[in-house]
Amino acid sequence: MASVRRGKTALVRRYTEGRFTSNYKITIGADFAIKSLEWDPHTKINMQLWDIAGHERFGYMTRVYYKYAVAAALVFDISRIATFHSIKKWLNDLREKVTLPDGSNIPVVLLANKCDIPCPVVPTEQIAKFCKENNIGGWYITSAKENTNIDVAMRYLVENVLKTKIDGGIRDSVRLRDRPPIREKSGCCKS
Repeated sequence: MASVRRGKTALVRRYTEGRFTSNYKITIGADFAIKSLEWDPHTKINMQLWDIAGHERFGYMTRVYYKYAVAAALVFDISRIATFHSIKKWLNDLREKVTLPDGSNIPVVLLANKCDIPCPVVPTEQIAKFCKENNIGGWYITSAKENTNIDVAMRYLVENVLKTKIDGGIRDSVRLRDRPPIREKSGCCKS
């Protein structure tokens, strides 16, 4: 079943494929796309962007998708306040599960998507305050439909990843936080 959404999936597709459609199926679990960048004459970057389902029922699987994350773009719909409130949960989940070797957070950019819709519900002052309070260095108002600020936001994120590059390469510069112990269920069935 397709739905008119224009969220994370639309942003990823716009950035990686240069196209937009308003009809996407809900992301179940995760999907990914590749983007290659000629950063400078000596540097080629191959990005693997993971589009992780935002629906609550898929939240338990995030640790698997964060495994090799070196950065994150958190996306909300600027026309729906509930999606903005969900960003705190996703940011906490990310920061609980993945860090740089020194214990610091991976780079994060916040994307306020759907700026093509008139009369946004979430004021920019509220977004800026959230970013300041939660130590998010950059945020951008974006539109997958109109291709607004997507390239500049992703460039910001890549620049911050390159700043965190540590001996051995970028992949070696992140680690998953220790998993909490799994409690066994009582009874005959354990999972």
